[in-house]
Amino acid sequence: MRNVAGIVVGVLLLSLTSFARAEAPFYRWSAVVVAGDWRAHSGGTTEAFDNARRDVALTLTDLGFDPAAVRQFSTRPHRYPAIAPGPSDARSIHASLKQSAQSARAGCLFYISSHGSPDGALLGDGILPPQLLAAMIEDACPQRPSVVVISACFSGVFIPALKKPDRMILTAARRDRASFGCGESDKYPFFDDCFLSSARQARDFVALGSAVKTCVARKEVEVGAEPASEPQVWIGPALRPFLPLYAFARAKPAAP
Repeated sequence: MRNVAGIVVGVLLLSLTSFARAEAPFYRWSAVVVAGDWRAHSGGTTEAFDNARRDVALTLTDLGFDPAAVRQFSTRPHRYPAIAPGPSDARSIHASLKQSAQSARAGCLFYISSHGSPDGALLGDGILPPQLLAAMIEDACPQRPSVVVISACFSGVFIPALKKPDRMILTAARRDRASFGCGESDKYPFFDDCFLSSARQARDFVALGSAVKTCVARKEVEVGAEPASEPQVWIGPALRPFLPLYAFARAKPAAP
């Protein structure tokens, strides 16, 4: 009888946990997480961008996103058969975000980790320019809140094109600054490392953006990386008063 009672309690706890996560603020959001390159700044190979892509996607599900609505993309998808990411090209990313957003309609998140230039972020052998990314998100996610995270050198260049009243933009650098941590032996770029570590304690995206900026500045000082990348945060006026309501939901450990 005691065993039966334990099973019933376990089922109830699981049901309550599933219900709570289904009601989490980001559960009905669609998301894409993109690794835009596989080359280190030296010209050799690096796993830094794909490591970030994989672990940012996992972190988003921990924060309350529905795993089925978080899509991943890689420039070398054949290397990751267990995850089966899509190919990192603008057409595939746009189509996937648009498809996901048809069912997960509450909001959209776009995250890319890559190299960057004053013209945009590297996406495979080409460049994803700010105007194209703005058009992709607007077409896939019209009239709904969105969060855009650009982890790349010079990524502040995206802010003017992406600004909307219901959008938050977080970039790894000013429009005229490089970011760091793209070497052959780096596990993650500095910005992605800070995003992942800061997400463990942050309550929401406002707190996360502030924590990432502090973390990046600290890491750059520790290694003597100059000039400072100065990550940027921009929050639209229509979204700002509501962002504190979008608190992260975290999976709680099951009771013993």
